[in-house]
Amino acid sequence: MSPNLAEERPTRESARTESSADVESGPAIRLHGLGKSFGSVNAVNGIDLEIAPGEFFSMLGPSGSGKTTVLRMIAGFELPSRGSIELDGIDVSRRAPFERDVNTVFQDYALFPHMTVLRNVEYGLRVKRVPRQERRTRALEALDTVRLLEFAERNPDQLSGGQRQRVALARALVNRPKVLLLDEPLAALDLKLRREMQIELKALQRLVGITFILVTHDQEEALTMSDRIAVFHAGRIEQCGTPVEIYEHPRTAFVAGFVGTANLLSGTAAEAVLGTAGVYSVRAERIRLDTDLGTAASVGTISATGAVTDVQYGGASTSYRVCLDAGGQLTVVRPSGDTAPAAVGSRVRLSWRAEDSVCIPDN
Repeated sequence: MSPNLAEERPTRESARTESSADVESGPAIRLHGLGKSFGSVNAVNGIDLEIAPGEFFSMLGPSGSGKTTVLRMIAGFELPSRGSIELDGIDVSRRAPFERDVNTVFQDYALFPHMTVLRNVEYGLRVKRVPRQERRTRALEALDTVRLLEFAERNPDQLSGGQRQRVALARALVNRPKVLLLDEPLAALDLKLRREMQIELKALQRLVGITFILVTHDQEEALTMSDRIAVFHAGRIEQCGTPVEIYEHPRTAFVAGFVGTANLLSGTAAEAVLGTAGVYSVRAERIRLDTDLGTAASVGTISATGAVTDVQYGGASTSYRVCLDAGGQLTVVRPSGDTAPAAVGSRVRLSWRAEDSVCIPDN
């Protein structure tokens, strides 16, 4: 071998590695100034967002907040009124859905009832004219990934809701997309099954290693499954961050109230209780409730007295609503049996650590 060629080979290999790293380090999805109007209604208003390769990303918000419209624009089912959508650095804003390397799993599964599970999973590959043997092999691999290989010859109506959801996932994954879009896929399941599927879906995402984007209005679902969350409100992103950042450090009053059970203290109530003006969030589970009003507050602890106006028993926890003497109301959530029972009308003292009072920046 020529000494020159021997010297060149590592250089070329290094260049190839650096080039691959550059591609992989870029965002899987980039939204820039994305907007969508339906007549005079701005459903989405100026979204800027980057989602990393292999990230489990959730779009969380109430109905009408714009999250589903953004997902549909990424999928190509809606065209943006303004702004751009990039997949792996390529602008796909005007491309048809089949020209984008994404697949979507819908809430209603959309399985063909007259086809077996295997044929349902194969369908997308048949449309793409993948050879019979290859599509059969890939479909069986996809079913094995979602642990449904033994159900390959059954029809969808012979499966449970959770199993049908996994078939829909296998049908999307068999196309080996770079991005999988999930449009509230667990909303139709009962609570127990939904929680089981949350665990399975996150484990599946780790296994296949592709980018997952989930749309949901269920804040517990988003907190449980996501690497990062974007909280939507009125067509905008109110806050984007990790589940811990969103929950522990909400930047707006909306985020504090929508994600988890939070209390807001403001105005004269904030000044009386906290000794300072502003808007503050206090998580309901961080507050201690005592029926003994003589309990002294320790150093670094905020304390306030009030009367219980409502009690809701929820099994593992009990929720108390307390009207403060200083004004305003606080909700307290405590493990059932953790505190002495307080009936409606009881006088109580509430206390929490000073650092649990999170200041909400001026919007």
